[in-house]
Amino acid sequence: MKKFLSLLTVSAMALASLFAFAGCDSNSGNGGSDKDFTVGAIYINSQNDTAGYTYAHHKGITKAMEDIGLDTSTQLKIVDNVPEDDTAVANAIDQLAGQGCDIIFGISFGYLNAFAEKAEEYPDIQFSHATGYLSNDTNFNNYFGRIYQARYLAGIAAGLQSLACANNNIGYVSAWGTEYAETCSGINAFALGARSVNPEAIIHVKQISTWGDQEKERQAAEVLIDTYNCCVIAQHCDSAQPQIVAQEKAVFGCGYNSDMTEQAPNAHLTAPVWNWNVYYQLAIETAMAGKNLSEEIGNYYGGLVEGMVDISPLSENCEPAAESAINMARQRMTSGEWDVFSGTKLVFTIDGDSAELNEVAEDLKDNEGNVIVAAGGPSVDDGVIQGSMNYYVEGVIAE
Repeated sequence: MKKFLSLLTVSAMALASLFAFAGCDSNSGNGGSDKDFTVGAIYINSQNDTAGYTYAHHKGITKAMEDIGLDTSTQLKIVDNVPEDDTAVANAIDQLAGQGCDIIFGISFGYLNAFAEKAEEYPDIQFSHATGYLSNDTNFNNYFGRIYQARYLAGIAAGLQSLACANNNIGYVSAWGTEYAETCSGINAFALGARSVNPEAIIHVKQISTWGDQEKERQAAEVLIDTYNCCVIAQHCDSAQPQIVAQEKAVFGCGYNSDMTEQAPNAHLTAPVWNWNVYYQLAIETAMAGKNLSEEIGNYYGGLVEGMVDISPLSENCEPAAESAINMARQRMTSGEWDVFSGTKLVFTIDGDSAELNEVAEDLKDNEGNVIVAAGGPSVDDGVIQGSMNYYVEGVIAE
């Protein structure tokens, strides 16, 4: 009887341990369960935006968390409408740290100094900053993507539209110009894409000197249309205002960050878009595994191959040959055999609904005639695209 009771006790203990194990969440990097892991995010605009830059990041973070199985209603802490001011950003970080965040994302360029300082103050929190260049070797990295590749593809759609309109003037509302490689490389890539189908295309750039200001974005688009007779309006700014103006003025447009066809159904062609969830899932899972982003990921720079960037679905406003030409250019980039800023130029010949591609060895020049890459040469280094591209290519005019 004692042996029976002993065996019964052992069995009960084993069964209890089994149930306890089955009921436990897997361990995460914060030393607790997945349900304890908390994500923090600092946004420059509102988390309730329905289009644009902050909207794209918020959509990426929430999708990544949902795919991982985290509860965005309880495990995501947000401080939004935070300006690019070191004190404001530092206060937002302190707030998120006080809420127990294990990883904190900051989405705007001007957050970088506060992130660098706070990463030292909170060594147990992982910090990840978008669009910047600062990082450390332990708990602070940066992330961005080859959005210039998507801008090249959007440029093809714009160039074809300018041909159809018999108007070589294309407008571009840009937050900044040559001061930042981010904006400059995007403008250049878009211009090269447009000129691959319309070699006479001129890209008129109107700088608003801020990452986002809806009134300034609207005014710049109006000037580009009314003063420079632009038939397509592209943009590197936060809101859909340039596309809305394009529709009001009965011209066409290429948005940014999100598909803006809903905001301008009669004008919008396509938009370079971010699939931020690709990075956010990688970063969150890395942090949950107890690993440092700096060591495991480093400074992230994904492109079309990784699915980090792309263009939104072509709208019915696009010319019929757009899909054919864009698919060929996409294939050349994803194959790894060609990239945008090289000494090989893609030249498309349009025939009805289709396009024929030719590759021509040709000097890549700036708009002052200086050779950037000699004919047949490889694409410029990533460091140039990300940090020191401070010139416009042929066909770009700063207005």
